[in-house]
Amino acid sequence: MQENISSFLKGQFLLAMPDLNDMNFRRTVSCICEHTQEGVMGIILNRIHSNLTGMHIFKELELDNIPETELIPVHIGGPVHINEIFVLHGSPFSWQDCFMITPDLALSNTIDILKAIAIGKGPESFVISLGCAGWGKGQLENEIMNNAWLTCPVVQEIIFDVPVEDRWSRAIKKIGINPAVLSTTAGHA
Repeated sequence: MQENISSFLKGQFLLAMPDLNDMNFRRTVSCICEHTQEGVMGIILNRIHSNLTGMHIFKELELDNIPETELIPVHIGGPVHINEIFVLHGSPFSWQDCFMITPDLALSNTIDILKAIAIGKGPESFVISLGCAGWGKGQLENEIMNNAWLTCPVVQEIIFDVPVEDRWSRAIKKIGINPAVLSTTAGHA
C-alpha cells in the first residue's frame, strides 16, 4: 500500500485532520510539490506571517519594487528551511529552475521570479512563502494510514483565489466532506 500512496501525492493537497495537534500543521492545507521514495516536500497554504510582507523580502534581497507589491503577503510554508523563499505559481513557467508540480502549477525559488514579482511582472497567480514542509522516507505515508491527513487533487482556485482563513474548510468541502462533522476516528476497510 505504501508504494501506491507514494505514486500519487505530488500535485495533491494534504489536509490536516481536525485532531492533528502538531502546532506546525493544525488545520493546514499544503500543496505537495514532490514525493519520492526518499521523502515528501510541500508548501503550507493557509498560514501567513503577521509581520512580513513583500516589502521586507524585496528590501532584504535589495530588489527594486513598485509600491503595489509591498503588501504581498508572505506565507509560512512550513517548519523546514525557514530562511528559504519558495514561490508556488501558475504560468508562465520560464523561470530559472522552475519545477513543475502539475501541468498548470510550478515551484520556483530563484531570484529571477522574485525580481519580476517585485516590479509587477511576475506570474499572475503566486504564493510567496518562507520555509516548506518536509517528511522523511515513509513518514507521511504512515501518518496518512494513521488518519492524520486527507488528500485530494490540488485545486488552483483554492491556492490563489480563496481567502487564506477559508482554504482548509474549502478544500475539505471540495472532496465532499462537511468539516463540522469530520470524524477523527480512523477506519480501515
